[in-house]
Amino acid sequence: MNTIIITGSNGFIGSNLVNTLSKTHKLILLVRVKSKSKKTKYIFNKNISFKFFKNNTELKNLLKKVKGSWLIHCATHYVKKTSINDIGKIINSNIELGTILLDNLNVMGTKNFINFSTIWENYNGIKNNPHNLYSASKQAFEKIINYYQINNKKINFYSLVISDTYGANDKRQKLISVIKKNIINKKETKIISKNLHINLLNVNDIVSGVFILLKSKIKPGKYSMINKIPFKAIDLIQQIQKRIKSQVKIKWLSSKKIKEKIYNYKSLPGWKPRNTNIDDLIKFILRD
Repeated sequence: MNTIIITGSNGFIGSNLVNTLSKTHKLILLVRVKSKSKKTKYIFNKNISFKFFKNNTELKNLLKKVKGSWLIHCATHYVKKTSINDIGKIINSNIELGTILLDNLNVMGTKNFINFSTIWENYNGIKNNPHNLYSASKQAFEKIINYYQINNKKINFYSLVISDTYGANDKRQKLISVIKKNIINKKETKIISKNLHINLLNVNDIVSGVFILLKSKIKPGKYSMINKIPFKAIDLIQQIQKRIKSQVKIKWLSSKKIKEKIYNYKSLPGWKPRNTNIDDLIKFILRD
């Protein structure tokens, strides 16, 4: 059984990966904490061990004692619009933390490194056109990965390009989670346009892609996991209204067509989005 090191296990993608992978693999979760009291919230699982650190200096020392053949780097700091208070967090989480991991792959005996990229690095289908500071930092980190890849030929580096996501345990203020919450609370949801096209991926499909990498001998490189059939916001709302037979409170802010182009990376071999369609999306929104 391969031991897998995971960062960002408290995040949306990371927590879903842990829930699934812990059934079949031994996991080491690298967790940044502000105080020892936060350690008590984790539920015991014989396949999971936790390694806690407060800062990057502690992390460097910790990695000398950690061993794992795979490292899945999920930790990130996301903000759509950056304030002055976000800059340090973005650099720390999206660049500095990952670079420390890369610099210690040989120390940890890691042979395979998985990183998650975003379609926003190539905004509107234009290569090297980051949409915001978040996507710019993710793009900068990929340049750093490239440096380590050149100097570590025996390690397999994988970058998985993903679009916006949804699914269970999503605490982010993303559109689908907001719609779901507002329907439950009978509140109004503001949506930027009736003609908004949304490219979404169920987090279960991301988990299935990671399993493909774990089980198959796939050539290292950059691959996309993207749902190529976008959802139209107004169609989604209309179908929800049919299911619940009552009015969903929506305030459309415009009728402008908003459909971003997506840069065409090669799809991950053997992968298809099997849990992402409009019926699945509606079931998720209406599920208690």
